[in-house]
Amino acid sequence: SVNFSLNVHIESTLAHLILHSLFCYAVARSFLQAISKDEAVAPPLRVVQIEGLAVLKIIKHCKEFAPTLVTGQLLGLDVGSVLEVTNCFPFPVRDDDEEIEADGANYQLEMMRCLREVNVDNNTVGWYQSTVLGSYQTVELIETFMNYQENIKRCVCIIYDPSKADLGVLALKALKLSDSFMELYRAGNFTGDKLREKNFSWMDIFEEIPIKVSNSALVSAFMTELETDAPVSQGDYDRLQSSTTPFLENNMEFLIKCMDDLSMEQQKFQYYYRNLSRQQAQQQAWLQKRRTENMARRSAGEEPLPEEDPSNPIFKPIPEPSRLESFLITNQVSNFCGQINGVAGQNFSRLYLTKALHEN
Repeated sequence: SVNFSLNVHIESTLAHLILHSLFCYAVARSFLQAISKDEAVAPPLRVVQIEGLAVLKIIKHCKEFAPTLVTGQLLGLDVGSVLEVTNCFPFPVRDDDEEIEADGANYQLEMMRCLREVNVDNNTVGWYQSTVLGSYQTVELIETFMNYQENIKRCVCIIYDPSKADLGVLALKALKLSDSFMELYRAGNFTGDKLREKNFSWMDIFEEIPIKVSNSALVSAFMTELETDAPVSQGDYDRLQSSTTPFLENNMEFLIKCMDDLSMEQQKFQYYYRNLSRQQAQQQAWLQKRRTENMARRSAGEEPLPEEDPSNPIFKPIPEPSRLESFLITNQVSNFCGQINGVAGQNFSRLYLTKALHEN
């Protein structure tokens, strides 16, 4: 009886272990299938959620070094359609350009190791950088995006403009490259025919993602306690000031410079089309001469010469200049015009409000 009970106990234990193994296998398999499904059909990025502490770090770093442009790393998690930015750290500013790349990589690795040791989020989700009057749409920004895209499928760039802080504006933007633009950039083809084929315009380069600033319940309660009960403060009076002359002057100066750059880009295309027309005229003249010569050779009973000669310089294709630079300049022009329009609209509202107050 003892042997029988022992055998029953062993068999029941083995059966329990087998069932547990099968259960774990089923759970692991379903988990892997879910991961593969999520990777195959990833939801589009809808919002960038930034912790309030990360926002303060970005603002502090950018304002301390203004007007020098600075950058830093964004850390967080990619959860479905929300990209959570929970922490960040600045990149050091160095004067020696040759050692920036190597030292910057070592600095990032060391920072990531230190954050991992203290159990802080150390997943890279992008980077932030400062700008002056919104002049951030450059080829260097696109190259940085493409470098990040090699290791991170979905990354963003947080743009902060300290010059707008004096106007009472929290100038934060979250940008990413559109999928159609990345496809064109990898192909390296920004000719007019390719852009018309893809129905691509200058507005399709960047995608702006909405930003949501989040705080914990304790931080929100603490901020509520810090709020004063005074109905009017000095900051409320400062909002009525209509003196924005330096901001408008700088925007107009940058806008004029962009228009000059856009004019130079247009001159490049005009020069290309003039050369193309001249080449086509030379090709037609050469073909007409060759056809006349072949008619004479046929009449004489000789073999006609080929009408196309690849070795002839007039048949070599003229490379079309890239339209990427003109697209970026057009984006900058649109940005400056929007800023001027926004500031002018706010000033008109203040003037109407001040007029109504004087009348009363």
